[in-house]
Amino acid sequence: MSEAARAARAARAARPRVAVGSDHAGFEMKKTVKRALDELGYEAIDFGTDSEESTDYPDFAHAVSRAVASGAVERGVLACGSGIGMSISANRHEGVRAALVWDPELAELARRHNDANVLVLPGRFIGEQQAVEALRRFLDVSFDGGRHERRIKKIER
Repeated sequence: MSEAARAARAARAARPRVAVGSDHAGFEMKKTVKRALDELGYEAIDFGTDSEESTDYPDFAHAVSRAVASGAVERGVLACGSGIGMSISANRHEGVRAALVWDPELAELARRHNDANVLVLPGRFIGEQQAVEALRRFLDVSFDGGRHERRIKKIER
């Protein structure tokens, strides 16, 4: 293996991992998210679905949430038609704080104030450009801590 190939492999291995999943209604949004993650230097770990054929959103929400809760990935992104079912399912997992957002500012606040670790996008209610900007902010922003920390601890209890 050439030195360039080794360097490329090492760079890919060092990329932060983000779990992604969707049902049929969020499939197109998931494709957008995967492209954006690659462009932003993240590795997308895809938990399905793989088409627009009707599926059950909890299957994919649970798979992504287990990966986040276990620490196998840094964060998660879910997409379905409204985002509501994915949010409800994901938040059933201990250690997962899934935030349904339709605006980049909400994605930023979800990270800063709520330490959200799963971004949920409503595929039928948000445009591609707005979703990519929400994703970027979700990945770039850190938890503020401070007064928000005690609130997160109350959620975890």
